[in-house]
Amino acid sequence: MPVAQSGVRNVSATYEMSDDPKELELKQAPDSPTSLESDPPDGGFQAWATVFGSFLIQFCGFGYILSFGVYQDYYTRIYLSNYPPTAISWIGALSAFLGDSTSLISGPLYDRGWFYHLVIVGSSLQVLSWFILSLAKPDQFYLVFALQGVLAGVGIGLSYAPSMTVISQHFSKRRTLVLSLVASGTPLGGVIHPIMLNHLLNGPLGFSKGVLTSAGFVTALLLIACLSMRTRVLPKPSSASYRAAARKCSRDVPFILMGVGATLMQVAIYFPLFYLQLDSVKHGISVNFSFYSLVIMNSAAFIGRSTTGITASYTGVLNMTIVSSAVCSALIISMIALDDMVNVVVICVIYGYFYGAFVALSTPLVIVLTPDLSELGARMGISLVFVALGGLLGGPISGALLSSQYNWLIPSLFSGLICLAGSLVFVAMRLMIYHREKRKT
Repeated sequence: MPVAQSGVRNVSATYEMSDDPKELELKQAPDSPTSLESDPPDGGFQAWATVFGSFLIQFCGFGYILSFGVYQDYYTRIYLSNYPPTAISWIGALSAFLGDSTSLISGPLYDRGWFYHLVIVGSSLQVLSWFILSLAKPDQFYLVFALQGVLAGVGIGLSYAPSMTVISQHFSKRRTLVLSLVASGTPLGGVIHPIMLNHLLNGPLGFSKGVLTSAGFVTALLLIACLSMRTRVLPKPSSASYRAAARKCSRDVPFILMGVGATLMQVAIYFPLFYLQLDSVKHGISVNFSFYSLVIMNSAAFIGRSTTGITASYTGVLNMTIVSSAVCSALIISMIALDDMVNVVVICVIYGYFYGAFVALSTPLVIVLTPDLSELGARMGISLVFVALGGLLGGPISGALLSSQYNWLIPSLFSGLICLAGSLVFVAMRLMIYHREKRKT
């Protein structure tokens, strides 16, 4: 599979299982029908309404998780001040873990036609968690953990994979571009939610009314999302076996390497998202400015996700993944030197852009490595489990390394080196594909 060439650029290409990705990918043209899709329209009102609904799902789901840095700061200093940062970080880490790992269930159910059930139930659980969270009192750690960490995480996970995967029913030629637009909902949520939460939680409303206001905002958007998204009538229902898909994945070396690389990256990439605001405050930088550090970062991530579909069409999905992961590694390590506003802005802008690019490429990369699109839901679920494991470990490990003494050197170095290791795995994947191509010629 020549990643920098048209084979990988066209993420709608599918192939039969074999050892050589390039050979497999070219066995079926992008516009030929499969058991899952028959000539996606690549446009139209229903298709773009589904894109809008999927965008809102990302905005309210992982976009809200990206705002956990606000909660981390607020809980550590005020609301759960009797608990250490590492314990509090488990709330955000678990919600991110469940948001990804629940896709192991929602993916196969999507393949069986349960799309509407998944997005409605997932959205309802998410809304319920935020409304009940508003009733939590100071130092009720376990209630906050159960609501924000468990219930919200499961709700986000049930709707996340189906809302991304349904795009493959409506778009083929422009799928990478459209997926990057949908994925940009997450960083945009990471811009809007922190601004709202910082003003609500630290303003006159306080925690209870602030969370309640935020819950009402999320409820309205999720209702619009559920009413907007539609599936297409397919030629025949998917009968893909999850067990068969798992067996194929276990023999697919590029897919395995992608999973390993994604896991390592996920261990590291949440460190700036969860701790940059707290890092800024503890280094004596203006509290008001620190409140906007996540906003700056997620604004850059929004641009990164929105433009990556265009960039990847020239560089290749995997090549762009390697570049973005390597830059993220360097920026995380550079947090060691953070000591003024200029450093914060530079890290936020550059890291945000390449972090956004990396995340936006994850779904197209899975689609590229999916031989049969009827198994796409199952493969999305399997790949997201890898990601979820890394996300579950990353925040708490960083919190433990940070300790109550706020030693920023060790967690910054640890996260940066782990991120670099993930980038090297993607390099190994690229070299393996290159040598396979060379042997073919």
